[in-house]
Amino acid sequence: MLSGFGKFWHKATHWEYWPFGVLYFPVYFYYGWLALRCRSFFFFTAANPTIDFGGMLGENKSKIFDLIPSEFVPKYQLVQKGDLESAKAFAQTIGYPLICKPDIGERGNLVEVIKWEQDLENYVNKCPVPFLVQEFADYPIELGVFFIKQPGETKGKVTSIVQKDFLHVIGNGRQNVKELLESSPRAVLQLDFEHPRFTETLQRIPAKGEKVVVESIGNHCRGTTFLNMTAEAEKLHEAFSELANQIDGFYFGRFDLRCQSFEDLARLKNFKIVELNGAGAEPGHIYQPGFPLYKGYQAILWHLSQLAKVSRANHKRGVKYWTLKQGMAKMRAIKTYNKIAQQ
Repeated sequence: MLSGFGKFWHKATHWEYWPFGVLYFPVYFYYGWLALRCRSFFFFTAANPTIDFGGMLGENKSKIFDLIPSEFVPKYQLVQKGDLESAKAFAQTIGYPLICKPDIGERGNLVEVIKWEQDLENYVNKCPVPFLVQEFADYPIELGVFFIKQPGETKGKVTSIVQKDFLHVIGNGRQNVKELLESSPRAVLQLDFEHPRFTETLQRIPAKGEKVVVESIGNHCRGTTFLNMTAEAEKLHEAFSELANQIDGFYFGRFDLRCQSFEDLARLKNFKIVELNGAGAEPGHIYQPGFPLYKGYQAILWHLSQLAKVSRANHKRGVKYWTLKQGMAKMRAIKTYNKIAQQ
């Protein structure tokens, strides 16, 4: 198991673990230049006109789901804080397991797989904000597909694909799950071994060769390994152009989805969009272990340039940028909300 210095050294030498502010510090200067060119600090608000704040931060997931044709999203319901009765009633219609997550939130905070009614009660009692009860999309492959379309055009391009390999162990017939995880730097760095949802799993002794998925939420901060599948992008341009054309006001962002196969996805069959991220989305493929830092910056800066391009094009078509006053008020509201959500 990694020592304190071992954890520090592993994080320092693997940039995928760097804090957001550290990794993005050089990017802020480029953003400032783009803001000058667009003549608006909050130029990104014009990128996706139907999504609050352009989808940069603080957007309601339920309102974004409302924009997407229902056949492409899991069944869901927005539940107010503490409303156990509504949560239980909807859970009975979709069955367990299901997903609960804050209507406004990011980076996997308070996202949980709910397996039983008692889990749902526990979640409702602890969640301090309105949340979604969402049908579990039971497909084997989870992807993040970045798509960009220029305003006025009907065809766009898939620019990044990340496949998510959930944190798991392979049994040897001798050690329990916790012991197997302790040999994985990714697990040691990112998994909360004391969380009640892992208690039963960690004590299991898997058979030799048995795969045990420990964390089924596909977020990097939950130990998921991100795999670069952007080489498959050419196969998905047409399908995602067709899909995006059915989402009013969407031009730039990442589809987080689960699907049966790439072949089915290319035909828009057997998949569900579990989340749609707008202007604040990252090209997730850059977080594949070993991905060169300079290529990561190339991808981030290129996507940021495309965000500005889309925003300017929409602005020329009559979409207004948020004013500095509006944007700062939104940022303050997000800060206040995050304090409540993290209680």
